[in-house]
Amino acid sequence: MSGKDEYYNKAKQQGYRARSAYKLQQLDETAGLLGEGRTAVDLGAAPGGWLQVAAERVGERGRVVGVDRQSVEPLADPAPPVEYVRGDITDADTVRQIRETVDGEADVVLSDMAPNMTGEYDLDHARSVHLARQALSVAEELLGPGGDLAVKVFDGRDLEALQADMEEGFDYVRQVRPEASRDASSELYLVAKHRLTAPVRTGDRLTVEVVDEGEDGDGVAKVEGFTLFVPGVDPGETVEVAVTEIKPRYGFAECVD
Repeated sequence: MSGKDEYYNKAKQQGYRARSAYKLQQLDETAGLLGEGRTAVDLGAAPGGWLQVAAERVGERGRVVGVDRQSVEPLADPAPPVEYVRGDITDADTVRQIRETVDGEADVVLSDMAPNMTGEYDLDHARSVHLARQALSVAEELLGPGGDLAVKVFDGRDLEALQADMEEGFDYVRQVRPEASRDASSELYLVAKHRLTAPVRTGDRLTVEVVDEGEDGDGVAKVEGFTLFVPGVDPGETVEVAVTEIKPRYGFAECVD
């Protein structure tokens, strides 16, 4: 039995709207995207297979929002209830509607969007990268600190630049190829974990005032509200530091001469 037949038949038997539901299951099992209670936004949600998986995995305390230019037939009594935004993600009004629906911030943005295929590989690849960048732009609007993004793209010459751009805003980015993808497909998913919203990046040098002492005795400095832990300094000191590590909600720095 071919891979296509296996997942197509399995989706029919288990009540999923599309075989792609298994891709999201495998992405979640690999990268931990859909924990209990998370708020998930699915871009390009039609026909709804990913919405089904997301609703199952975030549970009753979670929230799922499906976004598509075309109407998506509502799921039957999912838990949690799935909400829908119909619109183009390049439209600022659509992004505003999504933000209002998730009540401010999302924990994970998902995109299985693909371009209309022309059969010309370089063109299809370029169009897939364009869609991935649109999804990245939406994620930057919606994700809070520590949020995650998974986006489909076709392998090709522009993949490295796309991944590098994503790495600027996340703790790390990895390529994942789900087993449910067709054998002949060049598709893969870039999974970006732990969005960084800090006003500084690793390697930056700056002068900071130490305003407090942390639980472990490190000095605490604030940069535009972002916390930096600096060892070996006391509250009241003003020191020059180099940023050594950035996490979603705090970072570390060391004094420099």
